[in-house]
Amino acid sequence: MISTPRTSPAPTPRGASRASAARARLTDLLPATALFVLVIFLWEVGLTVLEVKQFLLPRPSVIVGALVEEWSVLGRGVMYTGFEALVGLLLGTTLGVLAAFATGRWASARATLMPLAVAASSVPIIALAPIMSAWFGSESPAARVAIVTVMVFFPILINTVRGLTDVDPAALELMLSYAALPVQIVRKVRVPNALPYFFTGLKIAATLAVIGAVIGEYFGGPRYSLGIYITSEAYVFRYPNAWAAILLACLLGIGFYLAVLVLERLVMPWYSSQRAMGQ
Repeated sequence: MISTPRTSPAPTPRGASRASAARARLTDLLPATALFVLVIFLWEVGLTVLEVKQFLLPRPSVIVGALVEEWSVLGRGVMYTGFEALVGLLLGTTLGVLAAFATGRWASARATLMPLAVAASSVPIIALAPIMSAWFGSESPAARVAIVTVMVFFPILINTVRGLTDVDPAALELMLSYAALPVQIVRKVRVPNALPYFFTGLKIAATLAVIGAVIGEYFGGPRYSLGIYITSEAYVFRYPNAWAAILLACLLGIGFYLAVLVLERLVMPWYSSQRAMGQ
């Protein structure tokens, strides 16, 4: 009896696997893209058919036209508001991570500070904005940076502390069996475990940063900043211009969120691949 030799399957080229992954991502984006296009179409056509007045809700085409006409002012406003949001995001993230390591290190500090952090995070930012403007001056960007820092600090602190403390006991016992130092346990076990929690908090903080900067500008700032521009244009009934600024604020928040996603993939490629396999 003659046995035929077994042939192993040919390895899949790396380019083919990348192409299939790209097609899978495009397939995942297709429903959201189709829904977005449908909403914009219904918005444009529905307002035209129903003859809705422009001061109530402008059509998307009118908003885009206002964006193009006012770009010399709005472009400057995006840079100014984006700078405030970015600086506040970096400061709040740094302070939140440092406080998380201190809180996660001592159980007494964690039991004392975490309830206070949760309670302080529930304070409406609209109540802090005028106080910050009075402290730092309504024209100073430090007021908006301070508001963003406060908003960003608590999501980073709470999520990072949870990641540092919610560790598998078996992993800690294994490290102790090898006589690992506390610094080694933090570096080898606690920090890798905390990274997914940290990036979850950072995604929340990225969108809150833009919200905090815009709300803070309602109480002070230069004329071209997005918050002041929205309120002043709405006050004189130039609603297409106000909606154009709102659109840019939304795009700025989306840009911050996408930047965090890219950073997450660079820092934790293993986590992204595991999550893709789980899907």
